[in-house]
Amino acid sequence: MSDCTHETMTNDHAKAGLLGTIGGTLRVWRERQIARRELTQFTQRDLHDAGLSSTDVMYEASKPFWQA
Repeated sequence: MSDCTHETMTNDHAKAGLLGTIGGTLRVWRERQIARRELTQFTQRDLHDAGLSSTDVMYEASKPFWQA
């Protein structure tokens, strides 16, 4: 016999959803950090091809990882 109630099932589901949301947020933050670091390694030709300026790169790279 199980002791599962609607309340415990709902709470477990909410916890799993919350962990998934937190995990997704951490993943996005890490991807931003990596992308911004890579952006600083672009050559002038890479920047020109991407339609970016050095100022654009400095601005983007200076943002904290949590800021889009």
